[in-house]
Amino acid sequence: MKKTLVTLAAAVLTLGTSYAQETKVVIAISGWTGFAPLTLAKEAGIYKKHGLDVSIKKVPQKDRHLVLASGDAQCAATTVETWIGWNAAGVATTQIFQLDKSFGADGMVVKAGINKISDLKGKTIAADAPGTATYFTLAWMLKKNGLSIKDVKVVNLSPQAAANAMIAGNTDIDAAMTYEPYLSAVRSKPEAGKIIATTLDYPMVMDTFGCTPKFLAENPKAAKALTDGYFEALDMIKAEPAKSHEIMGADVKQAGDAFAKSAAYLRWQDRAANQKFFAGEHAQFSKEAADLLMEMGIVKTLPDMGKLADTRFLK
Repeated sequence: MKKTLVTLAAAVLTLGTSYAQETKVVIAISGWTGFAPLTLAKEAGIYKKHGLDVSIKKVPQKDRHLVLASGDAQCAATTVETWIGWNAAGVATTQIFQLDKSFGADGMVVKAGINKISDLKGKTIAADAPGTATYFTLAWMLKKNGLSIKDVKVVNLSPQAAANAMIAGNTDIDAAMTYEPYLSAVRSKPEAGKIIATTLDYPMVMDTFGCTPKFLAENPKAAKALTDGYFEALDMIKAEPAKSHEIMGADVKQAGDAFAKSAAYLRWQDRAANQKFFAGEHAQFSKEAADLLMEMGIVKTLPDMGKLADTRFLK
């Protein structure tokens, strides 16, 4: 009996130690479909298994760097070019793995009578605030068609609000920039407008996960666990798609099958894809994106481009 009590006490002590060793980390994201495996890793217990106590905070992209700067979050997910803007603004952050690439999940919706992007000169377009993905995507698409942000009037609406404005038939807006799952809401209502361009036409929306240098320096094992946990979540999606889609869909108020349809417009990036991406494409795209950010006036001076990413956790 005494031996049993000692064994039980040891088990309780071990359990308590296990919980005490969990690293707390707050991750700032939005409801973008591409970020959903992070939610899956949390909700399915993957991160907990890796010794992490993860909290996910929904923060609009335009404000996400502020919670990092304040210390309210240690890590975040956003588009590749956004990290350039954050670092240039003095919010030090480092990307550690790639989340997804958009394959039609981001797009431009236009009203009848607009048949090509060059027709938008002088028109009013709804897009999120400067420094966000939809604003940058708009600038990218315009530039590829001989226009710039100065050639249009931009009304700042979040991706969800922009899609809703088109669906509602807002007469003051000629076009809108949005992404999944809100783009699918437009797809289901052709009368709301037509999708004139997506990232299938302009493959430039790529999301990555990063943290503050302070967090990475103090918690390298946690950074490795965050990375490995993400890849494990991708494995779960392949092994248990229905269950995974239900968990991820619930977070953005979608049924599992509806979420799966939204996710079909992007590609989550596994470990091998990550290693390939950071071997060259990341730096190449970052340079082109930085040039456009400078041209737009979003960035006044470039940060140290060699410190934007730390790939040691991908091994």
